[in-house]
Amino acid sequence: MPLLNFWKNNREDVLKLTIEQIVANSGDGNLRDGSESSRELREFLTFIPSEFLFGYARHCLENSFTHGGYVLQDIVNELGQRLDFKVEHGLYQGKRGAIGFDGIWRSQSEPDLIIEVKTTDTYTTALEILADYKEKLSSAGRVQRNASVLVVVGRDDTNALEAQVRGSRYAWEMRLISVERLNRLVQIKEKSDDPETLNQIRQLLQPFEYTKIDKIIDVVFTTASDVESQQTAENETSIDGREEDGSGQIRTDLDLLNAKRQEAIDAFSDLKGTELVRRSRTLFWSPDKEFRVSCVVSKRYEGDYQAYWYAFHPKWDKFLADGKNSYYILSCMDREEAFAVPYSWIVQNKGNLSVTDRGERSYWQIPVTTFEGGKLAINLSKIGMKTPLEPYKFLLKPSRP
Repeated sequence: MPLLNFWKNNREDVLKLTIEQIVANSGDGNLRDGSESSRELREFLTFIPSEFLFGYARHCLENSFTHGGYVLQDIVNELGQRLDFKVEHGLYQGKRGAIGFDGIWRSQSEPDLIIEVKTTDTYTTALEILADYKEKLSSAGRVQRNASVLVVVGRDDTNALEAQVRGSRYAWEMRLISVERLNRLVQIKEKSDDPETLNQIRQLLQPFEYTKIDKIIDVVFTTASDVESQQTAENETSIDGREEDGSGQIRTDLDLLNAKRQEAIDAFSDLKGTELVRRSRTLFWSPDKEFRVSCVVSKRYEGDYQAYWYAFHPKWDKFLADGKNSYYILSCMDREEAFAVPYSWIVQNKGNLSVTDRGERSYWQIPVTTFEGGKLAINLSKIGMKTPLEPYKFLLKPSRP
């Protein structure tokens, strides 16, 4: 496994490579259906941070190289997985007796999506062929009858293809999205911890009033960015449970919070020998989704009684509960160590934690106090006990590129 071994032992060097060089190091470097090269490339794509996926996709669109279309197809399907779809890869090349789709994206809440990836809309697309894919897949029981076709196009200028779909009898079965806007959807999802955001994203990809949904996604992206710039992380709540309003408290810069969070995730990933991929702002999981982490950050507050303060939200609780091996990581802005509390401890102690009740925004409070020479402990004030954090400590190191 040249590529995966290279990644494991030389992560920083791999991330400096172009996608062409990465393909050359996967298997025998010959990307084809059923090959070791294809398997390694797809596994590699599940590991890397999303921003590198975006860069690889742009490279495929801006540079002509052998099998660049195949690579883009794999990247698009990985973006689907980052949107929590269960993805079935299609063939790179059609063959007799096979259905020539590029991917199938499935979710529990929305109809299936049949994916067609195109680098350009320069050439007319035979919509009948795409409709035939859907009919054959539906007849074979591989997709739902109400499945639709999503055409992912490399270029933003898709007027001809839009007009072609709009004027056809398939207008309510097919939709278009550019690779760039698909990238933006992944960004939105990873900046949010609200499950409803993911539901809305999936609904945007389904057929509705508009043929091309880029303008709607632009509005969503702008709105999400504006909201993020006006708020701090959810764990940046004052120790008495009231939101900090800036009048008496100094907020921690969001970029610094996220950098500290990533530092903790990188160190814990290396400690456990498990790749962790961002699922949302505070949630991470392994590519197989069995190993899960919620990572929160607190600044240092005045006094030792509640030196750090964290919240634990019901949506994080559900996320961790669905994993086989889950942790709640407490990171401190001023310390070169973090604490990986097993989810089993959370389950056992939720009843001993104070709760802030705000309806849909309710959460458990996790105050951290200092004792015994500056060591830290979670203060279970409801039962008058403290849980030392020393057994859960791990050291940090500079974050990865």
